[in-house]
Amino acid sequence: MALIVHKYGGTSMGTTERIRNVAKRVAKWHHAGHQMVVVPSAMSGETNRLLALAKELSPDPNPRELDMIAATGEQVSVGLLAIALESEGLQAVSYAGWQVPIQTDSAHTKARIQRIDDASVREDLAAGKVVIITGFQGVDPDGNITTLGRGGSDTSAVAVAAAMKADECLIFTDVDGVYTTDPRVVPEARRLHAISFEEMLEMASLGSKVLQIRSVEFAGKYRVPLRVLSSFTPWDIPIEEEASSGTLISFEEDEKMEQAVVSGIAFNRDEAKVTVMGVPDKPGIAYQILGAVADANIDVDVIIQNVSHDGKTDFSFTVPRNDYAKTIELLKNKMPALGAREVTGDAKICKVSIVGIGMRSHVGVASRMFRALSEEGINIQMITTSEIKTSVVIDEKYMELAVRALHKAFDLDQPAA
Repeated sequence: MALIVHKYGGTSMGTTERIRNVAKRVAKWHHAGHQMVVVPSAMSGETNRLLALAKELSPDPNPRELDMIAATGEQVSVGLLAIALESEGLQAVSYAGWQVPIQTDSAHTKARIQRIDDASVREDLAAGKVVIITGFQGVDPDGNITTLGRGGSDTSAVAVAAAMKADECLIFTDVDGVYTTDPRVVPEARRLHAISFEEMLEMASLGSKVLQIRSVEFAGKYRVPLRVLSSFTPWDIPIEEEASSGTLISFEEDEKMEQAVVSGIAFNRDEAKVTVMGVPDKPGIAYQILGAVADANIDVDVIIQNVSHDGKTDFSFTVPRNDYAKTIELLKNKMPALGAREVTGDAKICKVSIVGIGMRSHVGVASRMFRALSEEGINIQMITTSEIKTSVVIDEKYMELAVRALHKAFDLDQPAA
C-alpha cells in the first residue's frame, strides 16, 4: 500500500461532471489499495470572481479580508468532492487548511508554509478514508486564514506530500505534461517524458505556468516524487498506464532523460523594468534601492548596474508588472535620499529564457541564442544567466517571435534522440 497525493487544478474541478470524474479517478486509486490524499483548487474562475467582488467595494481591500474571501473557493471544492466520493461508496472527509492545520506565516495573500500537523490526517487514512484538503490556504500563528498566492494549491499538495512522506505526488492539470514551450505559441512544441528538478525550477521561475515555483522548490528540497499529467484522460485508464504518463520531475539526470543542450523555452509577460538614474556609485547604493523594494514585499528579478560615469551610475531591475506602479511611486519618493536624478520604467517588456542541464557542458549556447534573436531583429535590453539558463529582457511585442526563433534554433521541434 502506497500513500499517494493527487492535486487537481481549477479546470479539473470546473463543473460537477468534472468533479464526478475526479471522484471516480480517486476511487480507482483507492480501490487499488492506496491511501489517498487529494488537494483540489477552487472551481475554475471562482477565485477571480470572489476577488472581483472585493475590488467592486474597494480599490485597495484589506489583505486579511481578501484571504477570508479567497479561501472559500477551495472550501467549496473539497466539500463537493467529498460528496462525490461518498456517492462512489467511499468514506471521505474534507479539511480546510486551518483544520489540518497547515501553519503559515502572516504575509496575507503571499503566505509561506512553515509546518503541517498531519496527525488527524493519518488517523483518517488508517481508518480507510480518503482525505481531501483545501489547497492554497493555511492559518497563521494568530489563527487568521492565509492564502499562499496564485497557484498556491500546487504548493499545498507538494507540502502535504513532503510532510507525510508520500510515495508520489501527481499533479493533474489541463495539460498532459511539461512541454518544450507553450504549444499555443509554438505548435511544434514537444512533451517531455522527464525533466530534472533543476530545469523544472528554472522553467517555473521563468514563466512556465505548468507548476507553481514554490511547489517545485518543496519537491526538490524534500525529494517528493512528482509527476505532471492530464485530468482529461478517461478516468478508467489503467493505473499502470496512468502512473507512467505525463512528465516525470526527476531527482537526477539519468539515461532515460532527453539529453538536449536546451530542454525548453520559458517566457513571462508579467514583467516591468524600473531604472533609477544618476545614483551615486558607492557601496550600499544597491541595498538602499532594493532594500526599500523588498520592505514593500515586492519581488525583484533581473538586476543590472551600468558602468560608472563621473561617480554616478544607473541601476535597472525588473519587478512583477502588477507591482510596477507601486515600485515607481516608492522610489520616486526616495529620490532625495538616494541622490537619484530620475526614476523611469517600462511596463511593456517580457523575459524569454532558454533552460537546459546540457548547458553546463556545452560552450557557445548563449551566443547561439543571441544570434537567433539578432537574425530576427530583436534587441536585447537585459541579460541574466545561471549554470543552466540564459534569460533576456526584450520588448513585449517581440515575445512570440523570439520564442519561435529560439525553439527552432535549438532543434526543440525535433524528436528526442
